Amino acid sequence: MIPLSVLDLSPVTTATSGAVALRNTLDLAQLADQLGFTRYWLAEHHNARSIASSAPDIMIGQVAAVTQHVRVGSGGVMLPNHAPLMVAERFKVLEALFPGRVDLGIGRAAGTDPVTSNALRRQDVTEDDFLQRFQELVMFETREFPEAHPFHAVHAVPIGVPLPPIWLLGSSGYSADLAATAGAGFSFAHHFAKYDAATAMHAYRRKFCPSQWRDRPYAILAVHVVCAETDAEAERLAATYDLTYARSSRGEYLPLASPEEALAYAYALIDRERIQTNRARMFVGSPATIHSQLLPLVEATQADELMVSSMIYDHGARRRSYELMAERFGLTGAARTNSNPPLYQRPYFEN
Repeated sequence: MIPLSVLDLSPVTTATSGAVALRNTLDLAQLADQLGFTRYWLAEHHNARSIASSAPDIMIGQVAAVTQHVRVGSGGVMLPNHAPLMVAERFKVLEALFPGRVDLGIGRAAGTDPVTSNALRRQDVTEDDFLQRFQELVMFETREFPEAHPFHAVHAVPIGVPLPPIWLLGSSGYSADLAATAGAGFSFAHHFAKYDAATAMHAYRRKFCPSQWRDRPYAILAVHVVCAETDAEAERLAATYDLTYARSSRGEYLPLASPEEALAYAYALIDRERIQTNRARMFVGSPATIHSQLLPLVEATQADELMVSSMIYDHGARRRSYELMAERFGLTGAARTNSNPPLYQRPYFEN
């Protein structure tokens, strides 16, 4: 069976604060660790009341500290928001503390709106400088700055600790080409991409150049899944994200609403059209339904791994969604953890 991983945005709901959302992340990470998931990645988003995950490097350390086996990483660090040296040093610290368990996922976008992006950088950046930032990040590790370069004598510390494996995240052909040229792992964001996943992932494999991080291509397919015991229950739970997507399309990033509120919402025609378009990118249903929907996409893309994001209102239902996925896809720890009580001992949900 294909390996499964988790992409967590630490969703905030109308019944859970941002603080509770972050504690829910620790709880879900421990469950994923015992279920046998391969990775647990934390996102970076800003100025969105629906998402508490704004500092993945901090949360990586917290998640790694309460888990034992799962690899923990960023999905991703939005490089336009950060100085490359700072990223290198923070991830070297994480690698030193949790050797062999950290992934450095890099994103090209800002993870927010233009005004918030300017607030993060304290300057008005009108041109895309991602490639320059990425090259600097790599050269702090490879020590390939020319002798006359002002950063030639700058070392990312702690010295002697390698930078974790680099992954490039993307939703386009450009991202696939860049990941291949850099010899990095590639994670394709099917859950919001307009570009064809199979085209991007095949191009990545075809153009891949071996590097110090990876001698062969490895492609992760990130998908949005809402799984429940029955198709009907999964459809009910998915109503939450239907409303979230309709609102975000209008620039409204509000806390996740309950399924009951979402089902009662008075949608405009344009809202329903947008929801229908987004539903084509989602996988909603019972374990058998999800499995039958995902397998053709896995075969078409030749994905090495599936990374699952689930924006579900009730944390208990979100836990159960991942448990059902683990069972259906044959993860090694699924049988012994099914229906166990929460692993993280603080109260973790309020809805």
